[in-house]
Amino acid sequence: MFEYFYNEILRRTVIAFGSLFNEITIKHTNNSDQVVSAIKVPLAYGPTQKFLARLNQSPNLNKPVQITLPRMSFEFTGLTYDAGRKSTTTQYFTSKSVEDSKEIKKAYLPVPYNMQFELSIMSKLNDDALQIIEQILPYFQPAYTMTVELVDQINEKRDVPVVLENITMQDDYEGDFTTRRVLIYTLRFTAKTYLFGPVSSATKDIIKKSTVSYIAGDLITNPTREVVYSAEPRAIKNYTGVVLTILAQDVSNTDTVIKVEDASSISINTYLDLGGEEVYVTAKSGNSLTVERGKDDTTITSHLGGSPVKSITNADNLLVEEGDDFGFSGSVF
Repeated sequence: MFEYFYNEILRRTVIAFGSLFNEITIKHTNNSDQVVSAIKVPLAYGPTQKFLARLNQSPNLNKPVQITLPRMSFEFTGLTYDAGRKSTTTQYFTSKSVEDSKEIKKAYLPVPYNMQFELSIMSKLNDDALQIIEQILPYFQPAYTMTVELVDQINEKRDVPVVLENITMQDDYEGDFTTRRVLIYTLRFTAKTYLFGPVSSATKDIIKKSTVSYIAGDLITNPTREVVYSAEPRAIKNYTGVVLTILAQDVSNTDTVIKVEDASSISINTYLDLGGEEVYVTAKSGNSLTVERGKDDTTITSHLGGSPVKSITNADNLLVEEGDDFGFSGSVF
């Protein structure tokens, strides 16, 4: 617990939120309704007070205000836990690693959090502010969903709803005629994101191989290795979902020969998963398989024709989960 990890989820969500508003443009027309200027509204991260202070402290108040206004800024203002989206904390899922497609990564289900944002629109002219507002509001009814890659190690992408909570307007017009006027619209949003914990190897909790040596002779002066038994965990059920074929007819509890639709992809001396029952193939003749039933203490049950016949391979061995039952592939040498 409390090992170092950094998935950059909050940072990615902040960037994704800001990118929603970085292509807003306003236009000015003359008396003939001809467009005389088009201004792309600049967007920056920071509190509104910082930009207002910059306007007030500008030494050159006679420059065209269009260079400074309109302007938008946004800020990440808060983070709260969302109990309404809570999931089971002990469950986890597995995925292939982005760096190595053969490695299986494991991550626990994420924790739901709400991120609060404020978007400020500062303008000298009310028409400029209204143009900006009208380019934003139609997309929030009241939520707009953006897709964010939260964890790049497992290519985990999630849809993050952004909800528009409220809008306020402030008109700063004080002092004499030389005082700068600023219209400020403040839009408050909530982004419903997820926080993931550390991503680890899916197989690091399972012992990959165990070796026991039996020693004979004098343990002090003349020890000799009598025999070594080596064992590796082996899956007793299908994890990958690979279906090889289907049963051609019903199978009773006592049947040791089963018929399948197509046995071409099934080899002898392999394990199969029949609805949770593990069987071992000892012989094959055409589409008939001679099997040993109920291997590794799995329950022998009847199976209906048309039921899937799933494989149990090394790919399933790599996905054995902590706490599951598993068998051993042992060898003596």
